[in-house]
Amino acid sequence: MLNQVLNSSASLLMPRPDGAPAGWAVSTAPVPYPEAVAAMQARVEAILEGKAGELIWLLEHPPLYTAGVSAKTGDLLEPNRFPVFQTERGGQFTYHGPGQRVAYVMLDLRERGRDVRKFVQSLEAWVIDALAAFNIEGELRDGRVGVWVERKVSGAPPREDKIAALGVKLRRWVSFHGISLNVEPDLSHFSGIVPCGVTEHGVTSLVDLGRPVSMDDADAALKAGFERLFGPVVEERPPL
Repeated sequence: MLNQVLNSSASLLMPRPDGAPAGWAVSTAPVPYPEAVAAMQARVEAILEGKAGELIWLLEHPPLYTAGVSAKTGDLLEPNRFPVFQTERGGQFTYHGPGQRVAYVMLDLRERGRDVRKFVQSLEAWVIDALAAFNIEGELRDGRVGVWVERKVSGAPPREDKIAALGVKLRRWVSFHGISLNVEPDLSHFSGIVPCGVTEHGVTSLVDLGRPVSMDDADAALKAGFERLFGPVVEERPPL
């Protein structure tokens, strides 16, 4: 699946015709979820009004659960464990917390082609490209959102674990929300929900897979992959 995605990456490229770089901002301290969403929404409005450029915002959140527009109440197994936030993004319940890199993607698809399917596929290819930097083969599965890895266990059938989630929203062709990549989160925190509504598979992380990857390492891989698929970036101060 990795080769299939990367070999078709030419069809997934979404550069701006004018070559304008997207902003690239990294927050070094955990950002509370409500404040992050408010800042993200404000930036989207500024992009729509022509007052600000595109932005990729990398951050971590304190431990929390979010419920996407398709979330089912029964999938919140421990409602009192962490704060729970309703969100506009697609998808179901997911966890955010320290050790997980969240990338909020605010891109103007009016300038990059008004193709939602291609945009989502390009985000998936972005994650797979970043994982390949650590010799991890990320894969896609029909009917399951996100990026998965197959784990071979001696004497047992292979199992599949989720390593990255994806949930986006468009407002008049400007995107927000984005992806989350498990670098080294506390994987036990996922047990308070049914992640993305999938019960028969688990979750994993780069470190759980035996890769001693730091957040800076993950950021470098994400940045390189983003530039391959979406074009140049320029460093920018985080919104918060």
